[in-house]
Amino acid sequence: MHPFAYFEPTTVDEAIALLARHAGDAQLMAGGTDLLVEIKESLRRPAVVINIKKVPDLGGLACDEAHGLRIGALVTVRAIETSAAVARFYPAIAEAVREIGSIQIRNRATLVGNVCRASPSADTLPPLIAADAVAAISGPGGARRVPLGEFFTGPGRTVLTAGEIVTGIDLPPPAPQAGASYIKHGRRRAMELATVGVAVSLRRDGDVCRDVRIVLGAVAPTPIRAGAAEALLEGRAPDPARLEETGRAAQDQSRPIDNVRASAAYRRAMVGVLTRRAIATAWERTR
Repeated sequence: MHPFAYFEPTTVDEAIALLARHAGDAQLMAGGTDLLVEIKESLRRPAVVINIKKVPDLGGLACDEAHGLRIGALVTVRAIETSAAVARFYPAIAEAVREIGSIQIRNRATLVGNVCRASPSADTLPPLIAADAVAAISGPGGARRVPLGEFFTGPGRTVLTAGEIVTGIDLPPPAPQAGASYIKHGRRRAMELATVGVAVSLRRDGDVCRDVRIVLGAVAPTPIRAGAAEALLEGRAPDPARLEETGRAAQDQSRPIDNVRASAAYRRAMVGVLTRRAIATAWERTR
């Protein structure tokens, strides 16, 4: 492991100042499950590592039906996984975090770290975007809020500028008769990167769907909304024919690549399958 300077700030402002001072040479660490491995394997060679574990303001997890969900930057994936409130009000988020690594990894990794890694195959990104999540960001220029649907600019790239830190992720309260689902497909049942991931969020209005959001993961450089597929389902009943048509539209909007995990053609076909299944599950959860 190559040498680096190491800091442990105790406030957000101190962490921001350190990041700004060492712009381009510093890496933040919370869980460290990606960073430490990649430093050891020389995939990343930061001159400075800033461990934010001692910043007390970043550790909060709050979830209720009236106020929504707040996930601080230090909240572990395991804390979210074991939250009864998250499982009740945000089932797609609970499904997604269970897919991350092993239980040992989930006890260390943070959801905000998973978001900032900006991997196209990250399990948490599609359901967070489908839930209308917003990143709370602090930096040298002050605070700002960015919808997660606008946060990612490419594989491993985000809108964060020098010195900025994501202090938390906020989700609005679930709407009445809302349902959500996240389904991942991979080659193995555990400890696997997504070959395809599909998240769906919708609201029941009598016998039809409203506020439909379909987000695809691992089939484009960033998670993508399947807008044409959403339009086909909006205001319609999710009967088998409509699900088939919506799944085909989602397939058409995906932009997968060939790699060692799957061919582009296989990924595209699985988008249709998983979209139909995720819609059906989300609809069932609105009852």
